[in-house]
Amino acid sequence: MKKRIVIALGGNALGNNLTEQMTSVKKTVKVIADLIEQGHEVIISHGNGPQVGMIQLAMSELVRSNPQYPVIPLSVCVAMSQSYIGYDLQNALREELLDRGMNKPVASVITQVEVDPEDPAFLNPTKPIGSFVSEEEARRLEREKGYRMIEDAGRGYRRVVASPKPKSIVEIETIQALVEAGQVVIAGGGGGIPVLCENHHLKGASAVIDKDFATEKLAELLNADYLVILTAVEHVAVRFGKPDQKDLDCLTVKEAKQYCADGEFAPGSMLPKVQAAIQFASSAPGRNALITLLEKAKEGIEGRTGTRIVS
Repeated sequence: MKKRIVIALGGNALGNNLTEQMTSVKKTVKVIADLIEQGHEVIISHGNGPQVGMIQLAMSELVRSNPQYPVIPLSVCVAMSQSYIGYDLQNALREELLDRGMNKPVASVITQVEVDPEDPAFLNPTKPIGSFVSEEEARRLEREKGYRMIEDAGRGYRRVVASPKPKSIVEIETIQALVEAGQVVIAGGGGGIPVLCENHHLKGASAVIDKDFATEKLAELLNADYLVILTAVEHVAVRFGKPDQKDLDCLTVKEAKQYCADGEFAPGSMLPKVQAAIQFASSAPGRNALITLLEKAKEGIEGRTGTRIVS
């Protein structure tokens, strides 16, 4: 049965740098093409954590060595990451579809997402961006650039920035029109470009919106049947990493909320994915969310693996 599916691609689908990305998307688009070949409408969003950090670091070094250049705002760095990730994704997916005999247009939409200037997230930066660095390097960046650095899941230190919740998607009518015209749309990349609405003016905000919450908002506004959050594990688990770890197959919204309240999911990792899934499954009857591995997306939608969150 044909479904409208909005997919959030995690970092494992894109790699950590340009070389890895060009390799990773070749595998990623095969999974997406499988769903399109089955007749589903597919809308794609993606993360940009390593990429936006890399771009901002490069821009900062440019300004440091050439003071005549203006500082590049974080919102512009998000826009740059949307463009070059979308460029790789749309070309790879178009090629894969043509190889399968499907002449289906694929388009990336530079997407702005409105946030609330009073969102408390601006006072408490928590969103990791950029590459992992040593503690010594983290302290240097704090001293020299004023970055806020945190230890991230035992893998090293990363910069954190504000991560406000999405209020609305500015280009939603454009995205809707492309979907209704039968095109495959890549939108809301990196959580969207965070903007503040000042009368008719949209002003970029120094923040990175969590891509799972932005993708959930996109799925809601497009009246999707499925929100699919693809990550590095096949199932959501409780007591993760412990001898009695338990993988979860299907959760009601009530059960998922209780696990969140019990602190079962890491704030910078699985928690926002589960919270976004809860929000989508709660938004209207019949909507389902799925969290699973990239390679298992098709099986997950068929109910054969992954963790489903249902109302």
